[in-house]
Amino acid sequence: MRVLILVDCYYPSMKSGAKLVHDLAVELSQRGFQAIVLTPSDAIADKAEIRTEDGCTVVRVRTGKIKGAGKIQRAIREARLSADLWHGAMEFLRKNRCDLIVFYSPTIFFGPLVRRLKRLWKCPAYLILRDIFPDWAVDAGVLKEDIVYRYFRRVALAQYRVADLIAVQSPANLTYLERRCAGERFKLKVLFNWTASRESALPTTNYREQLGLAGKQVFLYGGNIGVAQDMDNILRLACRLKSRQDIQFLLIGEGSEVPRLRKTIEREDLTNVRIISGIPQEEYLAMVSEFDFGLISLDARLTSHNVPGKLLSYLYWGLPVLASVNPANDLFDLLHENRAGLCVQNGYDDDLLQAALRLANDRALCATMRRNARRLLESTFSVENAVSQIFEHLREFHLLPVESTSFIRRTPVPGFTPIEVPDGP
Repeated sequence: MRVLILVDCYYPSMKSGAKLVHDLAVELSQRGFQAIVLTPSDAIADKAEIRTEDGCTVVRVRTGKIKGAGKIQRAIREARLSADLWHGAMEFLRKNRCDLIVFYSPTIFFGPLVRRLKRLWKCPAYLILRDIFPDWAVDAGVLKEDIVYRYFRRVALAQYRVADLIAVQSPANLTYLERRCAGERFKLKVLFNWTASRESALPTTNYREQLGLAGKQVFLYGGNIGVAQDMDNILRLACRLKSRQDIQFLLIGEGSEVPRLRKTIEREDLTNVRIISGIPQEEYLAMVSEFDFGLISLDARLTSHNVPGKLLSYLYWGLPVLASVNPANDLFDLLHENRAGLCVQNGYDDDLLQAALRLANDRALCATMRRNARRLLESTFSVENAVSQIFEHLREFHLLPVESTSFIRRTPVPGFTPIEVPDGP
């Protein structure tokens, strides 16, 4: 069975979506599927490039830069994404019929391409919806409910309608989308984010020593640094902990807010905060193991819900999580019920301060949370679970014949043993 995966960024991109799709494609390949990843790239010279990577076929089509481009330029290039991918990979797509299309959002601009491929191949399409845009942009004050918003909203709805099944990333988003799309007859399921339970050949890193953080308790944030993350939330916490010489904050990533945050750190003399640029995925995952706590921050105004991909890297190494998020986010129950971290509502700065101090001061609690974090990853956020659930969803709605998914259960890898998570210092 051949599966096409559409994504707007793939390795060597440092975006979390690139890693999610990579892990998904590799898992499909290891189960006997033919996994094909189709993605744009601004780093190739030819019109298209087809390579075999980690047992998967990766088709990159040359486009202009999308991630990191200016807002207007990015919008124009994303609006052309379906057309560019079709023209760049048309010959390959016509010769390689697929039995299933899995497409990943963000972006909202895959609708026309998916519609064309469904007609060509007569196959179902499964939308993995991680980013409910443009709604979150209105919540965060990035967009107003004007003509631009209405255009993006129309494009997003068109993409939802071309999907035979939509998988949202949390139970709260299931309810949210049903309410926001009242009158539509979307088939909706919940599919949590995922990661490989065991990575291969991670590099050795020594960031703690290189950054002068030996002997410090380090709260690590890794991921996009944009408006929706409300990074001022973390800076306010750091400001209140300036007197604790043993506590440091390390922010790793890129985004629209980085220049402004650097100025704030300098102006407020926040010597306990450091920002470094994003690094390659494997190096980043290795360096997470060196630190003590994982940070998550989401703007309090958001009404859609998000279980950020960065959570997975924290759980992989058993880091207790400190989260400050929008009201009713699923992370409250997820972290507290599994005793894998502490979660408070963004805006309640005293609660966030007390939660941070509790983690920094209670070693026994953190030892328990480290073990629980790894268990949570394996029980809820493994790529093995994700692939099985995707095909269970498709079978539930009779979108694939039973015989085509008869081998979705993965044969255990010989010699595999779960990673051991130490109790910490």
